[in-house]
Amino acid sequence: MTSQSSGQAVFLSGSLMRHVTRMSLTTSIGLMAIFAVDFVDMVFISMLGNDALAAAVGYAGTLLFFTNSVNVGLSIAAGALVARELGAGRPDQARRFGTSVAVLGAISGMILSALVLLNLNILLSLLGAEGEVLHLAARYSRIILPTMWVMALAMAGMAVLRAHGDARRSMQATIFGGLVNAVLDPILIFAVGLGLDGAAIASVIARVCMLIAVMRPAIKVHRGFAQPSLKQVVQDVRPVRAIAVPAVLTNIATPVGNAIVIREVAQFGTDAVAGMAVIARLMPVAFSVVFALSGAIGPIVGQNYGAGQYDRVKETFLAGVKFTAIYVLLMAAVLFALRGPIADLFLAQGETRALIYLFCGPLALASFFNGVIFVANASFNNLGHPIYSTWVNWGRHTLGTWPFAVVGGILSGAPGVLMGQALGGVVFAVVCWVMVRRVVSKLSTPQKPDPFAGQNRLHALFGRRGW
Repeated sequence: MTSQSSGQAVFLSGSLMRHVTRMSLTTSIGLMAIFAVDFVDMVFISMLGNDALAAAVGYAGTLLFFTNSVNVGLSIAAGALVARELGAGRPDQARRFGTSVAVLGAISGMILSALVLLNLNILLSLLGAEGEVLHLAARYSRIILPTMWVMALAMAGMAVLRAHGDARRSMQATIFGGLVNAVLDPILIFAVGLGLDGAAIASVIARVCMLIAVMRPAIKVHRGFAQPSLKQVVQDVRPVRAIAVPAVLTNIATPVGNAIVIREVAQFGTDAVAGMAVIARLMPVAFSVVFALSGAIGPIVGQNYGAGQYDRVKETFLAGVKFTAIYVLLMAAVLFALRGPIADLFLAQGETRALIYLFCGPLALASFFNGVIFVANASFNNLGHPIYSTWVNWGRHTLGTWPFAVVGGILSGAPGVLMGQALGGVVFAVVCWVMVRRVVSKLSTPQKPDPFAGQNRLHALFGRRGW
């Protein structure tokens, strides 16, 4: 391994718990900046005094999460491929993969956003939006959706920075975007009087600023991207697709599960939907560290896997689970202590307040099981088994969501829906634990040069069918 690559592959030595903690905390601070702005958005929108606005943001957020899942999947591919090449001492190949994923992300972002815009009202109606709420959600989505390609490039840049071990600059870029959004929100919503449109416009400007902030260090500091070449992108489609297709399918499962839950909650009224919208903004702020685990642990697993250090790969998974348990316990205690002030902040009453209290109580502890799933997914994606993540996530967000949510709704109304969803997460966290332990237990055996060789036929089938 060259000295240059040794300098770039920073996770091949040192305390794994320290690496996991540093990467998770720095990555989560950046995520928290974004999620905190969404949270503040909801506070400002609630101050407008119209529950339909809060419900509209809830529906639009579910749809936008679905579209952004494609960007997340591609960024997972970028992180896994770049980290593995760095660990193996091939920095030029790492730059090539980073560039190819960025180009593919921009193209797919433009195409998908156009398709969603053409069918926007139909998609929002399928989620349960109707009347004034449908109109408002569509207006909000039309402003943000055209910038999907901007987020694709920004997320590819952040994945490359994390693969190089530079979670700090990735964090700084997202914080910068969050600050821009936070400053513009009150100006556009209240001072200019744009209301819901102002919140959407602020998000668009913040995305552009984030892209600029992340690409500068990715290009100038780490030389993480090469000169784009159409021929090179075409050649890299196959290895990128081997990870990206299952990763995209994996992440699409999450908004599908959210859509199932919001449809079940919608039957209990606008107050229940508004409560879900608040929880959807509160959860990622409180548990951004858990949400960051896949992106944070992935480079650590990838570099050590590329270098053949399989014992450290196994230890990384266990370190991630331990870290999750400690963090969730601490944050659950904080939420329980602040449940009253949080509900008051949103002027929440009735069903809305009851759901917020439920989340700040026992449901907060259930985030540990989400963390186990995230750590397992990162392991699968970086160890040549991304399709396992797809199976687990789709199972968790269909069989592990719909029947549990329906039964919970019958037994306990809207709170029962959320409790049923949490119970399904427990079941699939156990499944994840068993599967990932089996995968890592086989790493002592000789590895094939192409860890995705066994799945090429399956991915080729996906490609022929338009995936």
